[in-house]
Amino acid sequence: MRLALVGAFPFPLPQGSQVYFAEQAGALRAAGAEVVLVTYGRGAGAPPVAAAELPVVRVPRALTPHRLASGASPAKPVADAALAAALCRAHRRHRFDAVLAHNAEAALAALAVRRWLRRPVVYVAHTLWAHELPSWTPGLGPLGARLGPLGAFLDARLARHADGVLAVSEAGARALAPHARGPLAAIPPGLAPGPDPDPLTVAEACRRRGLEPGRFALYVGNLDAYQSLDTLAGAAARLAAPVVAVTHGAGRAPAPLRTVAADDAGEARRLLYSAGAALLPRRAPGGFPVKLLNYLEARRPVALRADLAEGLVHRRSAWLVADDAGPREWAAAIGALLADPGAAARLGAAGRRRLEQAHDPAALAARTLSLLEAVAGQGTC
Repeated sequence: MRLALVGAFPFPLPQGSQVYFAEQAGALRAAGAEVVLVTYGRGAGAPPVAAAELPVVRVPRALTPHRLASGASPAKPVADAALAAALCRAHRRHRFDAVLAHNAEAALAALAVRRWLRRPVVYVAHTLWAHELPSWTPGLGPLGARLGPLGAFLDARLARHADGVLAVSEAGARALAPHARGPLAAIPPGLAPGPDPDPLTVAEACRRRGLEPGRFALYVGNLDAYQSLDTLAGAAARLAAPVVAVTHGAGRAPAPLRTVAADDAGEARRLLYSAGAALLPRRAPGGFPVKLLNYLEARRPVALRADLAEGLVHRRSAWLVADDAGPREWAAAIGALLADPGAAARLGAAGRRRLEQAHDPAALAARTLSLLEAVAGQGTC
């Protein structure tokens, strides 16, 4: 099967959507598919190993947004039109059997040229826009909340017009199922655990940052407002132990969170392996935060909101906080994990088993190919 994976984003970039995009591509190639990536014309850093050798068809750099961070940009409409043209250009050369379009913009671009491609387009739903759009505008108050119905309309339209839907969570699949006209499956992102970092390099990473191994809590990721870092900042103000935000991007986390700019993904991983707790405060029903897989790989005890914890059990494989929890509840969760290293280690070990059981890339690639075969079999594109 020849597949185009389309992403309306810079690539490579050490951010969740791009990491998932690359890992899925690599797993599909390992399963026997021929995969071509179609993305924007710029990125940062080296591509993940999983996708390092895959062909990439890019939007011209002159038409690509200069801003690498997530979010709206006035340059996006032009870039997305160019992305649709790049997909057509790639199809002339590779003659794809199907298109996997990651997230809303890529799906809209692929659907715009589907009649010319005459190939099925599967919408890879990273999130539910009914929840995502309001989370991107936390400072707008009631006005931001009004974006929810617009997001719900976008969710329904994409599911209705795509030939199939791959949702990254069960919650996303349930929400999109009433609107989908083709096959739908809930298939989460995968991660094959790598070798643990050398303990000496882990200790050195802590020493350079003035951190005591096991005695700090850690968030890894970008610092955008939708990550709910203000909640962690409020929790940190109630704790004696440091709460650290490790990021590859620019800017600073809200005080009193301590911001650490990681030199590379390896540095962030070394700090993660030394943390006493890993934190995931974001509210994102229907999505799947890829950083959670990294947390589980590192055997860290994870504190996260219950609406993101599919398959994880409170105090058995993670520490779940209520979806509406505030700084006080988060401080209590962090404090409990740091105060009992033995219990925290048991949570981390159980989380690692969950990763190995539910997020094996080979098994998930096989399920993805089965979905694509079902979509192709219905012949509705």
